Formats: sequence, structure tokens, C-alpha cells
Amino acid sequence: MKIAHTKFVLLCSALLSVLLALPAAAQVLLEEVIVTAQKREESLQDVGIAITSFSGEQMRALGVEESFDVARFSPGVHISGNLAGQNTQFSIRGVTQNDFNDIIESPNAVYLDEGYIAVAQAHTFAVFDIDRVEILKGPQGTLFGRNATGGLVHYISRKPNFEEVEGYADGTIGVFDSPTDATSYRFEAAVSGPFSDKAAGRVAVYYSKHDGYLENIYPFAEFGAGTFGGGTGNSPGAGAGADMGDDDTKAIRGMLQFQPSDRTEITFSANYAESEVATGPYQSKATIGVFDGVNGVGELINVIDVTDPNETRTGIAADGSDFGGDADNDGLFGIQDPGGDLLGRFGAGGDFFGYIDPDGDGWTTSGDFAFDDNGSTETTGLNFRVEHTLANDMLFTSVTDWKDYEKLLFIDVDSAPVNQLANYAGVDADSFTQEFRLTGSTDTSNWVIGFYYLNIDSNSDNGLKGPANSLPALLDGLFPFPQGVDIGVEATLKTDSYSLFGQYEWNLSDTVTLITGLRVIQEEKDYRMRQGFYFNEGNFSVNVGDPYINIRRDFLGLGEYYEDDRSDTLWAGKLQLNWEPSDDLLLYAGLNRGVKAASYNAPIPGGLGFPDSFLPYDEEILHSLEAGFKKTLAGGRTRIQFDAFYYDYSDYQAFLFTGVSGVVVNADADNYGFEFQVQSSPADGWDIVFGLSWMDATVKDVPLRINSPLPSRDVDPTYAPEFQASGLVRYGWNALGGEMAVSVDGSYSDEYFYNLRNFDADKFDSYFLLNLRWSWLSGDGRWEVALVGHNLTDEAAGIQGFDLATLCGCNEVSYQPPRWYGFNVRINF
Repeated sequence: MKIAHTKFVLLCSALLSVLLALPAAAQVLLEEVIVTAQKREESLQDVGIAITSFSGEQMRALGVEESFDVARFSPGVHISGNLAGQNTQFSIRGVTQNDFNDIIESPNAVYLDEGYIAVAQAHTFAVFDIDRVEILKGPQGTLFGRNATGGLVHYISRKPNFEEVEGYADGTIGVFDSPTDATSYRFEAAVSGPFSDKAAGRVAVYYSKHDGYLENIYPFAEFGAGTFGGGTGNSPGAGAGADMGDDDTKAIRGMLQFQPSDRTEITFSANYAESEVATGPYQSKATIGVFDGVNGVGELINVIDVTDPNETRTGIAADGSDFGGDADNDGLFGIQDPGGDLLGRFGAGGDFFGYIDPDGDGWTTSGDFAFDDNGSTETTGLNFRVEHTLANDMLFTSVTDWKDYEKLLFIDVDSAPVNQLANYAGVDADSFTQEFRLTGSTDTSNWVIGFYYLNIDSNSDNGLKGPANSLPALLDGLFPFPQGVDIGVEATLKTDSYSLFGQYEWNLSDTVTLITGLRVIQEEKDYRMRQGFYFNEGNFSVNVGDPYINIRRDFLGLGEYYEDDRSDTLWAGKLQLNWEPSDDLLLYAGLNRGVKAASYNAPIPGGLGFPDSFLPYDEEILHSLEAGFKKTLAGGRTRIQFDAFYYDYSDYQAFLFTGVSGVVVNADADNYGFEFQVQSSPADGWDIVFGLSWMDATVKDVPLRINSPLPSRDVDPTYAPEFQASGLVRYGWNALGGEMAVSVDGSYSDEYFYNLRNFDADKFDSYFLLNLRWSWLSGDGRWEVALVGHNLTDEAAGIQGFDLATLCGCNEVSYQPPRWYGFNVRINF
């Protein structure tokens, strides 16, 4: 490894010396960025908020293709999520919500053209024909309102051109450096132009396709495949064992803009996207639970990786003996329930069934429940915006937005060649938002007032699928037909939210501004949920019909549904001072109060049951103290941002995963840290971007499980690396009648937990990702070609993990894609 690093340093030094001798070209990354973080257009350096923002051209230079790619270059921003990157969410300053049920909303709001994306699992989308992105860190509840306690990410589409017809076409072909040698294709194009002097339009299309990069060599396994080594005849169905990590996405966005007068602008846009993917690309690693003697019974206190190739225990009791596992997920372990659970692994050193991943965290695995086109997502959106300038230059804005989101995705619970269980997650959700606001200014002030309405109608289906001949059918005897069972939860959540908001900025002097803001919210929720056993109608459908066993009614003697409603009045606020001692320096300090509405859990049925009292959870409240500065240096060639913060959370909504399911619990938390970022063009042709963040976050008094007899503990939040850093160096020079450019960027993340219990095995390692782009742009700006490399260090950078040590003797984990090489061609017209 040291030799490889030395060669890399020498290569970079040689490249740098060559670049310094070449004739420089213009900068790309230091163009001025205009943001709308305060609901009006301002220069990034003039806004007293911790913001990372990139224009569309900057995102191209940075290699941003998916919505979450911007996290690499945003200090304090990481990714979290579930279903192995098929749905990825943002984690901002350690604030995240990784509950995999789709009725939840994220504490980090994501917007497209001011339209709120209500379903957290819809935060993953292709970035194409985007004008800019704004990442706002810290509570943004006053002006953006919806659940933005951690912050928000706002993507703004490119607008139609009223002057001339213009557009582009951009195509990329590449290959993943994995055993499958999966080829990837990506194409996007847009055209825009005027219909008249008062109307213009723009349409953009996108297509992406690649085969699975995670090679599946099923039925390979040390002890065979199928149920307990029963052979391939017991696989979950025809087509099992497909390669995973593929993509097949199509999207289109259209926009019409009208300017009937100098004072009025009307914009209508529509978008549609659909994706088909294989089963989620998870891999398995062998783990073992560690138990402590409590009341003579035993309590799970840790999970560790199986590192001893001779390990045969399924659980480690307090005296070191085999405590057993919970393969039927009834909450009883082998020593307590020897008739239904395991005592001893089928094969030493592997999971309960003897499986050992063939190459660890490499790109080869063996999994039975893996099918082509097993999952799908479909999104549709409409957005209608009116801006009208009134007397005294007051601006009235109306934003109407509707979205529909449908999803059904699958993963293999054990991620191994054993026909045990699969997990599914489906949703059909609609959201509607309406915002009216009025902005204005005087000689000494700027202000905005508004009204916001949100309606979300969400229906989710989550659960566990036991295919034919699977473990549940063999162990429990509950299922009268051999085709297997869906153990599912159906949840319906209807939300109506109304809010009034305002922000007032008063110039106390020529250099000092006082900012105050307030949002008052009325939140109404109606919830309905049932859990049951459903006949399995196949590996591509879930929860068909009514359950033939209703868990609440038939097992617990309760009503068929859990039903509840609630009405809450909430508020968020802001108090801040800005000081501009000079035109190139802004200092700011402030107090923000953020709030995220209360809601309900919809846990997957499992042996570790959750009482009804744990289904609702309370709103979370965040008080944030922040201070920072923004400085412009060297005649505008360098921009610096620094921000320090302290968070005090009451009832932070933390997701506690145990067994095969989990619930959101309220727990107090605190977090403090800082962020630093710089963008510079120190000399002609050179662009440099650098950022780093550090934080210390704690979630307090978290139980090991619901109703655990052991004391609660203080833990780290999930997906919250303590330290992150990223940087990019780009140099452009005149060559071949145009501009040649080389850019190298890297991002580092410290290690982080993916389970709130912070067990030893539930942690992803630190990683460093390296990307390279070598491009040539013709002198007239029409043609561009580029060679691109992503993840050149071929790091297994963790996305999502599940601790299933007591169920299968394994944790299932997923990683960002492997090393990739590509060739890009773009034509502008």
C-alpha cells in the first residue's frame, strides 16, 4: 500500500509540473453563485447561512450525476438511506432518519423548484438539466418550514431561453471494474427556445442503463444452496441469483414560461421518471451476538464480526457458551426455544448456515433471492409558479406543486444462498403543496410573509417475504400452502399542514442587520395500520388481498387496525445578527428553533414486538446556536466560509432497529462542530475547492431494545462521521484550438455506525474516494469530450447496513459502486 501511495504522489507531482508549463485558460469553478436561501436572489457571500451551492456547470465539472453526489463536496453532509443505494437520503450534521418505512419524512428536506419532495425515499433522482443546487445547513424552518431541522437541499431546473433556440446533447459510455464488467450508458439532452416574445419552452430527457456490477455466483456456498443446504431445487423461484446493482432509468422534464407583461411571469413544469432495478445489491458478513446474564435469561449487549474460522456458536452467552440464535424471529433464542431455533452454526466461521462471502467486501457474492427487474420506482410531478410585481416593487409569488410517487423494492434478508426471508418496501403516495408569499423592501429593511399548505396521502406496504420452501414455512406451521407467505404491515397516513410565516431584516446601521423570523404550523394527521400474514402470490408482488391472519385481531385480541389521529400546533423561529465591516467580509451569529412534526411507526411484524404505546412518537425540537463568517479575498479570486454550531435537541426522532424491524423513538441529543470551505482560482487556469467538517454528536439514553431491562446508553447517531474532508484541483490550458483541462477530486469520510445501538459490527470503515476527469472543449464551446474515472481507489464505501446477527448470524451491508471508467461526449448548440 505504501508503494502504491508513493507512486501516486510521484505521478501527481509529475503531472503538476507539466501543467504549470502549459498556457492557462479561464476558470470554471469560481463563477458567482446566486442563491434564493432567503426567498430572494442574493449572492452566496451575502447570506448569513451555512450554504454549499454549485451551478450546473460546476456540477458537471465535479461529476455530479445523482442527487446525492453533491454530498461529496459539502462539508458536514453525508449520505444515508436504505435498500442499497436504490433509495439514498441526506445526512446533514449528523441529522438523519433511516427508518425504511415510506410514511416517514426526512428531517432534511429536499426540494425541486420549490416543490417539496414529501417521500424520503424519493430523494434519489438523476441530476440533469439543473441550473444550480443549494444545500442549506442548520434549521431552515422559518422560510422553508417543512421538517427542515437538519437542513435542506434545493435543486433548481434550468429555465427556458427567450432569446434564441439552444440546447445540448450529452452521452457517456463506461464500464465498472468488477467481475461482471458491467457496461453503463447515460444520455441526456435538452432544447429550449422562444415561441414568441412572451412565451418560451424547454424540454429535457434522460436515460441511464447499466447491468449489475455485483456479480452473483449463486448457487455457490460452502454448504450448498437452498434451504439449509438443501440444494438449488429449493431456490425461491425461476431466475434466482441475478447480478445486482443495475439501473434502467428514463426521465423527462418539460417547462413552459410566459411573460405576459414586464411585471408578470408564469411558469408551468411537468416531470416524469421511471426506473427498473434488480433486487438490492446487499452482501453478507458473518456476525455473532454477545449476551449478558439478566435475570437468568440473557440480553443482547453487543454484536461482533466472526473472525475465528472455527466459530460454531450462534450466540455467546455470559459464560462463553452457545446462547443460540433466533432464526424464527419470535424473540426467543436457541437456549430458550430449542424447538424452533438454532444451537450451533451449520458451518464454522460462516453465518448460521455456513455461508462465507467469497471475497469479503469485494464485488462478488452469492444470494438466492435476487431477480432482474424485481423493483421499480415511478414519479410524476406538476409545478405551477406565478410571480407578479405589485406597487412599490413588492413581489407576489404563488407556487403550486403536486407529486405522485410509487415504489416497490426488494432485498434478500440474509444476502446469502439460503432460502430464508426477503424484505420488501412499497409505497403509493401523493403530495400537494401551495405557497403564497409576498416579499418587499424599504431603504432600511427586507421582508417576506407567506402562507403554506401541505397535503400528503401515503399508503405503504412493508414486510418480510417467505418464498416457497423458505424458513418460516418450515418452522412455524402457520402457512397452509407451500407457496410461502408475506408477513406484512399496511399503513396509511394522511397529513394536512397549514402554516403562516414571516421574516424581517432590519438594517440597524450601514453595517449591522437584525434578522427575525417566525413560522406557526398547524399539523393534522390521520393514521391507520394493520399487520398480517398474506398468501405469497410471487416474488414480484406483496400483501395481496386481505391477510388470512390478522396479527392484532387473531394474536392480540385487539381491533383489526390500529387507528389514531392527532392535531398539533408547532412553531419555528430565527433571531440573528449580521455584521458587514467591509464589502468583502460578512460575520453572523444567531439562534434558530427548528421543529419536525410528530408521527407514527409502522413496524414490520416480528418476534420482538412493539406495544401500541410505541407506535406514535412526539415532535422533535432543535435549538441551534451558530456563528460564522464569509470572506472574499484576492480581488474576488478566493471565497471562504466558516461556520461553528451547537445543537440542543429535545425528543430527537431516532430510529432504533432490532431483530428485523424497528421504531422511531424520542431521545434528547446534542451536537457541536464546525465546517470550513474554500473556493479559489489562485492563478489563471487553476480552480481549487476544499472543505472539511468536524462534529461531536450524541444521542442520549437510547435503550438496547424496547423494554430492555438494561440501562439506556449514550450513543453516536447513525451515518454521522466525526470528520469529513473533500477537495478538487482543476487546471485548464489552451490546446488544439480549444481548452484542455484535468481535474482531480477526492473525498474522505471517517468511520460511522449504521445502527443506533452502536454495536461493534455495526460500523462502516473510513474511506477515501478519488475521481479524475480529463476533458477538451472546442474553441467555440460547441464540442466537449472527456475521459472520466470514478472511485479510482476502488473503495467499498458503505451506504446501508442491517444488523441481523440473531436471525441469520449475519449483517447485510451495501456499498457505493466500484471503480468506473467512462468516455463522455457533449455537443452544445
